[in-house]
Amino acid sequence: MCLAVLALDAHPRYRVVVAANRDEYHARPTAAASWWPEGVLAGRDLAAGGTWLGVTRAGRYALLTNVRDPSRHDPSAPSRGSLVPQLLASDAPTLAALDAARSGGARHNGFNLLAGDTGSAGWTSNRGADVRTLSAGVYGLSNAALDSDWPKVRRTKAAVARWIAAGEDSPEPLLDALADRAVASDEVLPRTGVPLEWERLLSAPFIVDARYGTRSSTVLTIDRAGEVRFVERSFDARGEASGEVRERFAISR
Repeated sequence: MCLAVLALDAHPRYRVVVAANRDEYHARPTAAASWWPEGVLAGRDLAAGGTWLGVTRAGRYALLTNVRDPSRHDPSAPSRGSLVPQLLASDAPTLAALDAARSGGARHNGFNLLAGDTGSAGWTSNRGADVRTLSAGVYGLSNAALDSDWPKVRRTKAAVARWIAAGEDSPEPLLDALADRAVASDEVLPRTGVPLEWERLLSAPFIVDARYGTRSSTVLTIDRAGEVRFVERSFDARGEASGEVRERFAISR
């Protein structure tokens, strides 16, 4: 994931809303979301075997974003995508599982982890952040700390907030918000250590480039009756939709 908005107890119908984009090199092989034998609904990174976002039948969800910091990148570090399945498989309470993932993640390149269930949610990072318990509200995450004031985070949080205020419950407006291709002006770009042309490209919520771009958009909702709805839309290198997965299930304990 390179962009995610999480709304907790902010919608009249939904206890949890996640709207997220995964950005990746188009050459990296990927499988669309499906049920894993371990009872996880998630896409799969076929290069390293992990994932960026998933949910279990018990209603635990987790997602990962990279922290953009080229000065500290270690090409020999283990894949960060292993952290999400590890967190989803843990028998520990969600916040304790997040803390264990952070504590065990020192060898990984920089990451953010968001995870929750119907009762709690939290965020952590291996770049100097303990687990933060999240209360009701709308949160945004990209490739820096939670709620960093990046243009793409502001734009997408605002779109989710408008959707909530309108009382909508269809995922389609959220998928439209994730499809926003507007590039930020240079004066508001973050400075993360990549060349300016990359900062420009990466500033859009939805990235289109022949080498690297938004590979999928996902909307996950958990309503107050315990029904989970999961929609994943995949895209090719031109930014055209290339597939869609839709799943619904009731949380089982």
